[in-house]
Formats: sequence, structure tokens, C-alpha cells
Amino acid sequence: MKAILDTDIGGDVDDALALALALKSKEIQLEAVTVVYGDVDSRAKIALKMLKQAGVEDVPVAKGIEKPLLREREASYELGPSAKGFLTSTDNALKPDARHAIDLIISKVMSMKKEITLITVGPLTNIAAAIIKEPRITENVKEVFIMGGVTRLFDGFNLPFREYNIYCDPEAARVVFNSELPITMVPLDVTLKVTINREDLKEISSVNTALTDTIVSMVTHHLDYFKRDHTWLHDPLDVAVSIDNSLVKTKDMKVTVETKGEATTGQTLAIAKGAYFTPPQGANAKVCIDVDADRFKKFFMERIQT
Repeated sequence: MKAILDTDIGGDVDDALALALALKSKEIQLEAVTVVYGDVDSRAKIALKMLKQAGVEDVPVAKGIEKPLLREREASYELGPSAKGFLTSTDNALKPDARHAIDLIISKVMSMKKEITLITVGPLTNIAAAIIKEPRITENVKEVFIMGGVTRLFDGFNLPFREYNIYCDPEAARVVFNSELPITMVPLDVTLKVTINREDLKEISSVNTALTDTIVSMVTHHLDYFKRDHTWLHDPLDVAVSIDNSLVKTKDMKVTVETKGEATTGQTLAIAKGAYFTPPQGANAKVCIDVDADRFKKFFMERIQT
């Protein structure tokens, strides 16, 4: 699978774990990594350093858009606790691709029509802007896997009412979900069921490579900062589903992103066919509604430790 990973790596630790999983999965041929939102300079260097640790030198990393599409919200330029201290002065020599992420996405998709899978694990600003600049990419992308949104339909109401990646740029997300791209949405409804804990880190640390040492260090800093013994594998699940969709159950749904509500902007409204209120149009996404958490955890741990 020829894939582009679009990420806000350097925020929550799961972005780094998603990149590591993609690098460790032979089914994925990374064509590019594009970074988005906030401090894209540091995000690009984090991705470049992890690629270097994995011995990968031929994958371009490109900086994308720093701010939300309509510039009506402030983007966070603060890196997460897991990224603090990862970059040093010796990493100043790491240089991203000269192309803007938008142009790199468009170039890859249009030169390899129906071959590129987009795996998005951050705000959807880069993807929306690429669609606006070159609408033909919607006809030429193979598939899109989005870690984002929350439906709150299948496991009660103990879930957040909106999800971070969508909330950061709901207008961009609305563009993407309205684009007729072949989307699989991996929402909080399923990603909150998959975790990594300190015992898992002990297993990973035994591998003792530069990349696994980075993973252990990043997750440990993250857990220590939040005073927890586990964290969630939101973004790695998105990568895993792009490889093996039997890890999840999906339902065809009409997904709309709220952009005008005073208290609800950033919410994802998902309506299934046959619901009491029938969607005004047909389904626009396969929405993950359940996950085989144990099988995914085995999938993740085995690959990270190879």
C-alpha cells in the first residue's frame, strides 16, 4: 500500500506511535510524511529524526499549514510532554522537503492515480487545502483513513462530545467529509478501547533499538506528565485499520461536521441508513463502531518489537 501519513506529530504521543507502526509494517510503503498544525518546523524534524532512527532515508517529510483553514482559531504551538527534549541542537541539520505539504500530496496523488492511501492522524487542514487547490485528487485517491470524530452512538454517553483533531479545524473537516473521498473514519468510540501501559513499555524496551528506545522514552514522559499508567493508541489504530480492516466493525454512515453551533462547533454528527431521521444524502464514510482490542494490541506489539 502506497501511503501518505498526515500528522501533527509532537503533540500527543500516539502520533509518534502511529509513525513507528507504519514504519514497522511491511504492507505500507510510505511515500511521504506531511505535518500540520502549529509548530510544523519542530513536527517535521521529529518525523525526520524518527525516520532516521528507523534507517529510512528516502521518504520526504514536508511542512504543511500551521493555522486552521479560516484562521478563526488559534493553533497551539506548544509541543506535548512526550516531545520535550527529543530534539537537540544536533537535529538542526534535519531538513524537510522543499515542497509544501499541499503540493507534495497533490503531486503524489496525481502521479500515482488510484494508488495513494491517505492516513490522517491530525487536523484535516492539509487535506482540505489540497482538495481546494486540486479538486481532481478526490477522484484519484485510493482510500482515506481518518482518526477523528466521535459518534457517541454505541457505548452510551461517557464519551467526549467532540474530538480534538476535528475540533482544531472543523471547517477543514467539513470540506473533507463533503468531498466524496472514500473515507473510513476511526473515531474515539473505538480508539478509547485500545491502550498501551507501562508493562508494555518493558517489553518494547527489550528490543533496544534507536526507534524503540524513542518510543519508550516518549510514552514514559507522557505517562509521567499526566500521572497515569496507560495512554490510548488512537492514531496507531487508524494505521492498523488501513492495513487490516477486519480489526474493526464498520457501518456506512452520513457524517456531518458542525461548524456553526455556539456550543457544538467541532462535533461530528453520524447518521446511519435506516435511522429515524434519514440522512439527506447517502453515506459518505465507513465509520468504525467496534474493535477487537486484544487482537489489535497483539498486532501493534508484535510489529513494534520486530
